Amino acid sequence: MASPHPLEPPPGLQVEPLETAYPTLYVWRYRREREELSALYEKAKGEQWNVSSLDWSIAVDLEAPNQMMEMGVPIYGSEWWEKMTAKERMRTRVAFEVWTTSNLLHGEQGALFAASQIASAAPNIEAKLYAATQTVDEARHVEAFSRYLDEKIGWSFPINRELRRLLDQIMTDRRWDMKFLGMQILVEGLALAIFQLSLDIIEEPLLESILKGIIRDEARHVAFGLHALRGYYPELTEGERREREEFCGEACALMRDRLVGAEVFEHLGLPVKECLAYSLQSPIMQQFRSMLFARVVPNLKRLDLLGPRLRERFEQLGILQFESLPADA
Repeated sequence: MASPHPLEPPPGLQVEPLETAYPTLYVWRYRREREELSALYEKAKGEQWNVSSLDWSIAVDLEAPNQMMEMGVPIYGSEWWEKMTAKERMRTRVAFEVWTTSNLLHGEQGALFAASQIASAAPNIEAKLYAATQTVDEARHVEAFSRYLDEKIGWSFPINRELRRLLDQIMTDRRWDMKFLGMQILVEGLALAIFQLSLDIIEEPLLESILKGIIRDEARHVAFGLHALRGYYPELTEGERREREEFCGEACALMRDRLVGAEVFEHLGLPVKECLAYSLQSPIMQQFRSMLFARVVPNLKRLDLLGPRLRERFEQLGILQFESLPADA
């Protein structure tokens, strides 16, 4: 048996149960009446791609110098960073790259489960049909990232605790719209921003080809959530709207302030509390984390969920500035 990679964390649980319960809706009216969802379904069928068709012979060298990737390390410029040798900085950067890719993989598995739930719980045939194509998309994303980590990197990190908590909340909620809201608008919106930002700074051809295919898929997934939920929230009671707004506020705060790599600090033997505090105050990291919400905030506004309570929360988080961005920003 091959020896473990020197940076590889201890193996975690291989299989873990999660009890879920949600209503499955039969829809006996098969005539498609929502043109925007039907058009998205047709587009999804035409844009399917095969992970195995990518060039997996490409050599991957994460240790190659990349100044832009270094600047993305949460403790870049800190006292700990300045004391590191060139080799230690490289190992730190690689660990964060692997941690990021690992959590993208874990998030895609959550999206796979959510899409399958949406196919069962959606209240119209158009949404069920599209959710079936998204389930295939998410399976492809899981395949791509897991194969990349397994074959090209050789190690990975367990799921981030806060991401796991958010996925569990989405998976176990019984309300169909909360699955759309949590996965399609929040998780997929954030993932799309990470994919696009990563594509701008990576210099690795295989991962670039993977990201380009996934970005096309994810853009459709976010559009799916917008089309499916449009016009739904204005019809809810004040109490129901408040629940959705509070969920969005808590989820965004969770992702903005906790998805910063505590697991990597722990793994590298760095002072976790101090490194987290630095990363939260770092101007570079504050800008990076804020940019992740460039699609989420305006999409929540398009769904009529950006009320006074959520606006105040987003103002505190420093992300309200994105509310008027166009859909293709």
